[in-house]
Amino acid sequence: MQNAIKVAVDAMGGDHAPGEIVKGAQAAVKIRKDIHVFLVGKKDAIEKELSKYSYPKDQISIVHAEETIEMAEPPVLAIRKKKQSSIVLGMNMVKQKEADAFVSAGSSGAILVGGQVIVGRIKGIERPPLAPLIPTKKGVSLLVDCGANVDARPSHLVQFAKMGSVYMEHVVGISNPKVAIVNIGAEEEKGNALVKETFPLLKECQDINFTGSIEAREIPYGKADVIVCEAFTGNVILKLYEGLSSTLLGVVKKGLMSSLRSKMGAVLIKPALKETLKSFDASVYGGAPLLGLNGLVVKIHGSSKATEAKNAIIQCVTFKEQKINEKIKENIISASKEEEQEGKNGV
Repeated sequence: MQNAIKVAVDAMGGDHAPGEIVKGAQAAVKIRKDIHVFLVGKKDAIEKELSKYSYPKDQISIVHAEETIEMAEPPVLAIRKKKQSSIVLGMNMVKQKEADAFVSAGSSGAILVGGQVIVGRIKGIERPPLAPLIPTKKGVSLLVDCGANVDARPSHLVQFAKMGSVYMEHVVGISNPKVAIVNIGAEEEKGNALVKETFPLLKECQDINFTGSIEAREIPYGKADVIVCEAFTGNVILKLYEGLSSTLLGVVKKGLMSSLRSKMGAVLIKPALKETLKSFDASVYGGAPLLGLNGLVVKIHGSSKATEAKNAIIQCVTFKEQKINEKIKENIISASKEEEQEGKNGV
């Protein structure tokens, strides 16, 4: 398969590795014939899991990694010292063009550090953000940043907005996506120092469709396609989203099983309810890409099971086919150069 998208997958990362990760990988290659997966990790453990499944053998290879970076390890030290870890080897495959993408449920810190140090940033990108798709009433929105840059500057948020717009237009297919900044009110004068300083900069951007502020309660309604914030706020939004979804699902199930009458009603509404709840399952949308790197790095939850691993692998195909990195370079870096030139010319 000469034209296959090559995805390196950290088989040892996450709470359910290697079992669920391997299960997700073999499921992905059954769905897509244009994917080749490199499972990076301890060969014996991976082979043991693969032996449980029937799958196209020419679409999965094993890359042995002696070491594993644990969740509690200091990220910078781990990346420097554990050169034979699944995360470092997988990212080096992307750097050396042996793989088009790297997917991991492992240490977030190590993935963020490795993405910048090994894969490297696109020239001109100040900070790469993590950008997951979150379900809304209208479909999905992109939350950027959700965990990479806690202490962001206004210029970082402007680049987040631009990269998010490129992603939503070319990966999700939303023309002229609406961009909003997370705030505590709709008025322009509201917010903390970062929001107040960033708002006018976003307002001046000619290459994004900035619609103003968005309050947290408006996010699930899909008021904006790209939701911009620094990582502290973004991570709180994401975790609350996940926790509330799980809680509501549990409450609904408990209510439906509370009496004979409700159980009878549950049988009737089960198909429609299942389909509705599926649209609010974050695992359906894959992982969070680290935007602005020289190659694709996708972070999935540490608790990810096979479905999220499978969808993250498949997600890499669209990212590669749509040449997102090339479009980020074209739309963001070129625009920055034009603005710089205009400034020199006194325009």
